[in-house]
Amino acid sequence: MYEIGRQIKTQPIKGLQVRKPLKNDALEVLSITLEKGSEFPEHTSPRDAYLIVLEGAMDFFISGKRFSLEALEEFSFPKDVIHRVEALEDSRFLIIR
Repeated sequence: MYEIGRQIKTQPIKGLQVRKPLKNDALEVLSITLEKGSEFPEHTSPRDAYLIVLEGAMDFFISGKRFSLEALEEFSFPKDVIHRVEALEDSRFLIIR
């Protein structure tokens, strides 16, 4: 019944990588890695979301604004709004929605 997962820890930082270590009816967690200079292209979220930066630094672009985020910072954003992310350093972050 109890299990230690290593999906986030072992996820490579090469280009853009997305994993879903948790998904159920109420919650979804995305583990994302983004190599320095790489981009998570424009997209929307189907639910309001909460981003937590685990390591690295990135620029988050939404509604014509840029938000610079670094390790151990968090950022929330609404569903259905186009956004994108650019990695300033090799980065690892979670999206909880």
